[in-house]
Amino acid sequence: MKTLALTLCAFAMIAGAQNREQRAADRTGTPRGQDRITREVRHELVMLPYYGVFDNLAYKVDGSTVTLLGQVTRPTLKSDAENVVKDIEGVERVVNQIEVLPLSPMDDQIRLATYRAIYSTNGLDRYALNAVPPIHIIVNNGKVTLTGVVANEADKNLAGVKANGVSGVFSVTNNLQVENRQAK
Repeated sequence: MKTLALTLCAFAMIAGAQNREQRAADRTGTPRGQDRITREVRHELVMLPYYGVFDNLAYKVDGSTVTLLGQVTRPTLKSDAENVVKDIEGVERVVNQIEVLPLSPMDDQIRLATYRAIYSTNGLDRYALNAVPPIHIIVNNGKVTLTGVVANEADKNLAGVKANGVSGVFSVTNNLQVENRQAK
């Protein structure tokens, strides 16, 4: 009986040690831990209070290092993004490569005109109902870049055509992805 109790106790200790090792591995660079960090980074970024349709936040997770990418209209959004990501359990290093777009009244006019052109179009207007609309409009010195995700190729093309029709726009780069064909 004592032998059985000691054996069960030994198995329990081994199982507990394996669980602790797995939890520690999940916080670091294992695929399961990296997937958790990826989900948490995405969640934290979309929950930022000043993140909007004229900003583009992207990231890469490599083990316990998160690289922040994209463009923002407010310098505070760049620092806010870094601060929330570095507080995520398992993140040891944050490389902040977010570009702060230059202040420009002309770019501000183009942003608003492009927003109106896209989100007031029949078929694309349904995207405006989201808290953060999925079509992001990045304007830098008169050059428009569309990023985000749309439901189909027709919506992608229509958004590009509408952005191209805005007065003052020098060029449009349509980086919209179609929902079922997103790069992974």
